[in-house]
Amino acid sequence: MSLRTQVDFRRLLVGQGASALGDWMGTFALMALVDHLSDSAAAVGGILAFRLIPAALGGTLAAKLVNRWDRRRTMITMDLLRAGMIAVVPFVQELWWVYLWALALEAPSVVFLASRDSSIPDLVDESDLPLANAAMMGSSYGNIPIGAGLFAAFAALPFDDGWLGSHPYALVFWIDALTFGVSAFFIARALSLRGRGTSTEAAGESPIALDSELSVSPGRLRDAWSVPLVRRILPATAAAAIGLGALFSLGIKLVREELNASDIEYGVLIVLFGAGAGIGLALTHRSRHVDLLVLTRRGALVMGALVALMSQSPTVWLTFLGAAGFGAGATVALTSGMSALQARIPQEEERVLAFSAFHVVIRIGLGAAALGAGAIGDGLNGAGLPGTRSVLLASGLIVLASAATVRPIVDVDKVA
Repeated sequence: MSLRTQVDFRRLLVGQGASALGDWMGTFALMALVDHLSDSAAAVGGILAFRLIPAALGGTLAAKLVNRWDRRRTMITMDLLRAGMIAVVPFVQELWWVYLWALALEAPSVVFLASRDSSIPDLVDESDLPLANAAMMGSSYGNIPIGAGLFAAFAALPFDDGWLGSHPYALVFWIDALTFGVSAFFIARALSLRGRGTSTEAAGESPIALDSELSVSPGRLRDAWSVPLVRRILPATAAAAIGLGALFSLGIKLVREELNASDIEYGVLIVLFGAGAGIGLALTHRSRHVDLLVLTRRGALVMGALVALMSQSPTVWLTFLGAAGFGAGATVALTSGMSALQARIPQEEERVLAFSAFHVVIRIGLGAAALGAGAIGDGLNGAGLPGTRSVLLASGLIVLASAATVRPIVDVDKVA
């Protein structure tokens, strides 16, 4: 059955496309606002980390809520909560407020994503899972260049008078809030989404209880790590997150300072990254018959190699090509990893734990890489050393080493 006939999946995808577009606009606005308030590159890297840290603490909560609550209601609630939270960001123009709200915003996001990803297998046929994941991933990465362009357009609007004049990013935050409302609207119409808590209690069974043997430990993730497939995929997931975080943190310095490129050329770089993500979606679809773990490893290897090569690029044109290839590799790696978790873990409790761990690792890796790469790069640059290029090169080598540890599974029946 074609994805085009899966009405509820289409509704979920449309809602996610809208909220992802707004969320990228909001993320760029948060970074720009922090830069405006602090004039510090380290502070800009910190805002990314603050948006990602709650994943380590929210994994356990996400697993419990997704298993006990109706998934559709959970996603709607998280969307409306995030809409209200992002809408109030402009009302206080203090750095501590921005950091606090960036930290708080990620908690409902972790709950939402664990619920969304564990719901997809209930909306599409197993054979359509790779394409469904590719489409869902594309709704996020494909919106990066569009979100960046819209943020720049709205932030450039002339607000000469009144309160908006002192806070030009307010409109962007309010548009972001509106897109979460759009997502909640479409999810509310996806009637086939059902929660476990309601159905099990109606059957006279007790709700799933996630005790110490079925919970995602914030410190060690030991319970999710007990699932064999999770142990195989998380290294590549962490590698992808490290590569993305380092590039987000230092990419702008590489283009503007090392390669003396203009703001327009930096915008082209972002657009090409998004275009590469689209190429990655097509490659994933055309490689449906290739083992998913093989695709995950190949995508991560491409990411690591290109980050390392981009770090030594002598011209902005080569960096453009690297950005497109990097976007493709990231999409292949993450989409294939998600598809493997969904297709090869039949037990819903373990599947929920696996996706909680998946998103925890991505966010911790992104946050740690963005903050660490930025701080180390600034320190080395301040000492007169090529910090930006050196840190990006090291990040690429780490990604390559981590991706090489991903091994295909010969006997799929032994995974679960």
